[in-house]
Formats: sequence, structure tokens, C-alpha cells
Amino acid sequence: MVTVAVTGASGFVGRALVRALQARGDVVRPLVRRRPRPGEAYWNPATGALDPAGLEGVDAVVHLAGEPIAQRWTPSVRARIRRSRVDGARLLAEAMARLPRPPAVFVSASAIGIYGDRGDEELDEGSPPGTGFLAELAQAWEVAAEPAAAVGVRVVHPRFGVVLGADGGLLARLRRPFRWGLGGTIGSGRQWLSWVAKTDAVAAVLFLLARSDVRGPVNVVAPEPTRWADFAQTLGRVLGRPARWRLPVGPLKLLFGADMVRETMLASQRVRPRRLLESGFAFAYPTLEAALRGELAG
Repeated sequence: MVTVAVTGASGFVGRALVRALQARGDVVRPLVRRRPRPGEAYWNPATGALDPAGLEGVDAVVHLAGEPIAQRWTPSVRARIRRSRVDGARLLAEAMARLPRPPAVFVSASAIGIYGDRGDEELDEGSPPGTGFLAELAQAWEVAAEPAAAVGVRVVHPRFGVVLGADGGLLARLRRPFRWGLGGTIGSGRQWLSWVAKTDAVAAVLFLLARSDVRGPVNVVAPEPTRWADFAQTLGRVLGRPARWRLPVGPLKLLFGADMVRETMLASQRVRPRRLLESGFAFAYPTLEAALRGELAG
């Protein structure tokens, strides 16, 4: 049994991670921005506040908290996105560095957005960063954890792809229109989508917590990325509905802004989980159709 401090514990991935940690007998200490309940601790990256006792006696820290990306990127939203991730990681890392007995491991989330829009290029952890807001954000996000690494904490950055789960994220947003027969692709449909089932995303975090020989960036994506057009056809088949529509880009840009649409919906990232595979991680859902059926059934 270990004690794990978790930010973003009420989020899409965080909720499932907390359940998995507790199921195996670990003690979870959520870090929250509201008034803490028993077993929780207060923190607020926006103000730099962190309960001094929040990280005392913990064996591991998992940082998943972050302002949602799927919104219009106004200057204030960009600032909140950055503050929640970068300032949050730095606040945690600096607090760990001051502890007489820091945690053994800091799993600080990152994202494959670090690679930018790369077309058909195959990418792994050795690939250089790309350009754009998300690429620059992820680079700063990872650098922010360095104070913890400097005092010997093993720091791991799971670079999450698009996490597929029925209760949140992309799949939850697409499920209803696809069931109404309004499903289809975005843009040309040739852009690569690197995805991971939520079940495997959580299992990967548990794996990275346990593997003392793994540190640095680790791509948390399934072994088989797909093009957007193939993703749409597969989801339509799983739901028993046609997916013939092509969603026009113009209205999306009006709704979310050109930068957000270009770096998320239209960006092409063909990412491989090289380090997970080399370390012996076994995917429960290595193929898209199995992942969709499994997650939607759950």
C-alpha cells in the first residue's frame, strides 16, 4: 500500500485512476481547489497556494489537472490553460524539492500536442517538438517538473493522445450525433488521430508509477493510430449508424477560433508508444474497434 497525491482527481481520467488506485489498496490524497474534505488537501496553482501538509508522507504524485483545451482560445483562456498545467507542475515540483523526504515518483501529465502538426511523419519519444501553442505549452509543462528531478524524484511525463471513454472527452461528445446518423469526418479526414482507450490510459499511469526504471517522456497512445476518416467509419460501424457527413471547417473556426481548430481537429499526429512497448506494457485495447466496443460497453 502506498499513498498517492492526485491533482485532477475529479476529471475524466482522474476519476478512473482514483478508483483503480483504491481498488488495489492504495491511499489516495486528492489535491483540490475547493474546501478540502477529510483525506484531501488544498492547492491552487492560480495563487501559488499549496497546503504544506499536502505532500508530506506521500510516496507518489500524479498531476492530471488542467483547464479544458476544447474551448475558444481567447488570451484569458490561453493564460488559464497554461497556468493550470505549467504553474501547477512547477508548484508541485518546488514543494517536493523542499520536503525532507520527497516522493519517489512524480507522474506529471503531458500531451502529444508537443509534436505539433506533422502530417504522415511517424513520431516517437525521440522526435523533436513541433510548433504552435500546444507544442510550446507541453514543452513548458514538462520543464516545470525539473525542480523535483533535481532532488532525485523520478519524473515521468505521460504524453497522452486522445483518450477514448464513454463518460468524457471526444467519444462522449461524438456519441450522440453519431447515433443520430449525423456522424462523419472533419476536414479532409486524412489527418492522423493518435488515440488511447481510457482503460489503457489509466493502466499506463499505474504502470509508470511502478516501473522505477522509466523516466522522462512516454507516449500514452495505442499502437495503431488511425486517420480521422477511418475513425469516423469505425465509430459508425460500432454504433450501427452511417458516418457519411463531412463537417465543414468554417463554422468550427467561427465557433472555436482558427488556432484551436487547426491545432486540435485538423492537426495530424502519427504517434507510436515506443517506450511503453519496449518496457513490456500490454494494451487491453490495441485496436480501435475493440477499444470503442469495450469503452462504450462499459
